[in-house]
Amino acid sequence: MTLVSGRSTIVALLALVAASCQSQDNKPQPTFVSNDRALRTAAMPARAAQQHFIEFRSRYALTYGHSYVIFGRLNQAGRMVNPEVAGLAPKSDDPNVYVLGHVAPVPASTGWTDGDLEDAYRSASWRVLLTEAEYRKVVASIRKLQASSPLWHASLYNCNAFVADIARSMGYKTPGTWLRPQQFITKLREMNGG
Repeated sequence: MTLVSGRSTIVALLALVAASCQSQDNKPQPTFVSNDRALRTAAMPARAAQQHFIEFRSRYALTYGHSYVIFGRLNQAGRMVNPEVAGLAPKSDDPNVYVLGHVAPVPASTGWTDGDLEDAYRSASWRVLLTEAEYRKVVASIRKLQASSPLWHASLYNCNAFVADIARSMGYKTPGTWLRPQQFITKLREMNGG
């Protein structure tokens, strides 16, 4: 009986992975910016409100893509100054480790991956402007997640799940984590009025 249940579980997990990868990405989506966080006070000067940000982003990849966040400060022109990246991906560049991560959890990295800061690969993004206090709170949440997310698995805990944890720490509603990254980021923005 245990052997049959184990096989059924594996078949079910593989079916879920396959189902989540069936749709196609769209052309790159426009960049959306929100600056009307409910926690912000109306009395705060606009210039100060726009110094800190977090950007929920997805990018194209050889497979179904990748979701992650970019965070930091903006200059007066609205350009990122020394941005940081947080995301969840297999720790190795070996494609075999990535494939294995569809069956069993594999060691993960929680920072920058190749292509994250290149606009040419961006498929969707949603930038949220933050106060300094909001920014400090988000960064603390990101650091805590980075310290406690040692494994990546395509179905159980993937890049979308990592980004969803960050979004929930900010009080946002999140879509299902089995969507393609572009769809995940787009739905995250839509669900939260961005």
